[in-house]
Amino acid sequence: MPTLEPGPQPATLEARHAQMFPILAADEIAHLHRFGKPRRFADGEQVYRTGKVSAGAYLVLSGAIRIVGRDSHGQDFPVVEHRSGSFSAELGQLSARPSLIDGRAVGETQTLEFSSERLHAVLIAEAALGEKLMRALILRRVALIESGAGGPVLIGSAELHDVARLRNFLARNGVPYHLLDPASDSDAQAFISRYAPEPQQLPLVVCTDGNVLRNPSETELARCIGMLDTGAIDAVYDVAIAGAGPAGLATAVYASSEGLSVVVVDSRAFGGQAGASARIENYLGFPTGISGQALAGRAYTQALKFGARMLIPERVTGFDCEPSERGEPMLLQLGDGRTARARTVVIASGARYRRPECGNLQQMEGRGVWYWASPVEAKMCAGEEVVVVGGGNSAGQAAVFLAGHASKVWMLVRGPALAASMSSYLIERITATPNIELRTRSEISGLAGSRESGVTEVTWRCHEPRSADTRRVRHVFLFLGADPSTDWLQDCKVALDDKGFVRTGQDRALPLQTSVPGVFAIGDVRAGSVKRVGAGIGEGAAVVAQIHGYLAGRAAR
Repeated sequence: MPTLEPGPQPATLEARHAQMFPILAADEIAHLHRFGKPRRFADGEQVYRTGKVSAGAYLVLSGAIRIVGRDSHGQDFPVVEHRSGSFSAELGQLSARPSLIDGRAVGETQTLEFSSERLHAVLIAEAALGEKLMRALILRRVALIESGAGGPVLIGSAELHDVARLRNFLARNGVPYHLLDPASDSDAQAFISRYAPEPQQLPLVVCTDGNVLRNPSETELARCIGMLDTGAIDAVYDVAIAGAGPAGLATAVYASSEGLSVVVVDSRAFGGQAGASARIENYLGFPTGISGQALAGRAYTQALKFGARMLIPERVTGFDCEPSERGEPMLLQLGDGRTARARTVVIASGARYRRPECGNLQQMEGRGVWYWASPVEAKMCAGEEVVVVGGGNSAGQAAVFLAGHASKVWMLVRGPALAASMSSYLIERITATPNIELRTRSEISGLAGSRESGVTEVTWRCHEPRSADTRRVRHVFLFLGADPSTDWLQDCKVALDDKGFVRTGQDRALPLQTSVPGVFAIGDVRAGSVKRVGAGIGEGAAVVAQIHGYLAGRAAR
């Protein structure tokens, strides 16, 4: 059996050890021989190296592979030893991403090697065995996230807004990390003295390859830790999906599972706005609710399982759809200069957060002004007053979630009540929560603070009766809806409505197709869509059948 070595023991590792490290039976191993190729490792030979892309996953036939993680101070700790009948891999091997751990052969070790393509083939062709392996891959990533092993090290105070920004980015993308706070860690203090003499250089990030970044952007961080897929995009995909929210992920899962080649592009993280939801309680099949991040994470993993290629974070900067008129592949221009070609394109880019008319707002974004409420922000609000602006379900979910951490939640709504825009179960929960105070016919009017201090005071005005209130508040959460993200469509003349949403339905046989053949729109960006997670997922599934119909019709011409 694989042996668990002494060292950090995440809760998931203890509770689900057998599922995380299954021992395959002789008949299961026999099935795997047709997918893998033999590979031998000498005693002590490196199998995995943190921060480097490995050749693939390995099934141990004899000998062993010892897996080692690294703690926040760069010290190695033993994790597990894979012996005969065990396989070594985690989710990163599905998409050929850099390894999050080190691994060495113990003794002369015979294995079967599985490239990411062959690993996909196993998961799809061998249903029962694939389920066992997939569960293990997921649980291993969860354990890495709980322990922080293999990910970047963030150095800076947990109160820093840029620390919250980077933590949120890593968490939303399922990347493990450590945080070293100089208030409690002398090594962090020494590191800051050496590498960040100026406060604006914080936080520091130590990447898996040892490089040190000073207050990086999300893209710089993604590049440094090997998260960006920078490989060549030579293939012509059946489907290119712009946006990895619920609608885009649903399309990716259904299309790739039905044999279509799929590429997904998103500028930030999988899940879109829904991925930042603390709890979704009205989605079918989850009576106790599920966080948006958990729901999106499952869909993302499903899409990887079926072979969808994920370009996250990556921006679509332009779209040439004119070739579709000639029956040729369309072109998506990416922010790094690459071009993706596809026979069909699905616009699932969702919407941008709407901003109120409020001075100093943009300067305070990420420094006390937030458009989501995740556990990272909730911890920063512990014992403090916060302001939630908005009257929809997202605002209601955020208010209830934050009320469990903050001393008081001020909820500002422009209308006379919540009933017109919020589900009744949330209204009842808000009414029953003593530290949520609802202010109707009210809107935020001013923010005090600086880039260094973040938000320090919030002013809002009430229209009936006319009054104004200023409170010492450091965190404001804005849920005012969103405007369609369609700027990247300027070079493709798809029809938009007067609010900028994409029109569909001109062809009754393909109701989700836009005015351009082969270009479809789903989810929040589509004119007339129901702005709900379930509706977006439904459209993401429905559009795949229409894509099949379009491709079949084009092939027949």
